[in-house]
Order: sequence, then C-alpha cells, then structure tokens
Amino acid sequence: MSSLATLPVWFVWALMSAIFAALTAIFAKIGLVGIDSDMATLVRVVIIVGVLALFVAGTGKWTDPRAFSGKNWTFLSLSALATGASWVCYFRALQIGEASKVAPVDKFSLVLVAVFAVLFLGERPAPREWLGIGLVATGVLVLSLRR
Repeated sequence: MSSLATLPVWFVWALMSAIFAALTAIFAKIGLVGIDSDMATLVRVVIIVGVLALFVAGTGKWTDPRAFSGKNWTFLSLSALATGASWVCYFRALQIGEASKVAPVDKFSLVLVAVFAVLFLGERPAPREWLGIGLVATGVLVLSLRR
C-alpha cells in the first residue's frame, strides 16, 4: 500500500473533492430539517439568488429566513462551504490530471455519503445497498489505477 505522499497529485485533489462533496450532502441533510429544500437552496446558491427568489416566491414556498433556526443556518452554511471546497479541489484535480481518472475518484463521494450517513445520521443501508456501495468503491479503484 502506498503512502499519501506517493499518490499522484491529481488523485489527492480528487479524493479531497470526494470528501467535501460527501460532506455537502450530509450538512445539507441536517440543515434542511424543518425548512423547504428550495428555500435552503436559495440560501446556499448565492450566484443564482435572483432566479431562485422568483421561483420560491412564485411557488408559494417563500418563508422568512429569519425564522430559520441557528442549526438550519449553521448546517446550510457548512454545506455551502463544503460545496465550494469540493469544487476548488475538483477543478484543481481536473487542471493537472486526466478527466477520465479524476471524475471517477470524485464520484467516490457516493461511498463517503453512505459511510457519513451511517456515522452522522444514523442511517442503516441494507446488505444489498452495501454491495452496491462496495461496487462503486471498487469501480473507483479500477478506473483510477495507472494504465
């Protein structure tokens, strides 16, 4: 087994991207408790504030963000920060590595979401789901190995 120092730089960046992407899902799940998911997306995605504000208002889902709990704000903020960190790592990995190798490693976030969901959300995937998660992990390893 190789140490982290001997891994290709793109792999380390792509792996960090996967970790942050997985945290995005976990933080969003916690941050969404008690509020509309479209409203939560509005808070997280500042770049498209105008479009989401019209959508949320137009669908009658607008609620006063001052009514959000501290927990909502904390975890939506953490989710937004994890998203940004994931994007920075992903684009750095893409810049210096091959997309056909970077993207599969980034999708390792699917495996990490499952593990983090067990650890932090108390979710319990069935054996069949663990098999699928294991196959994804195996696929990431196969696709990222040196040719």
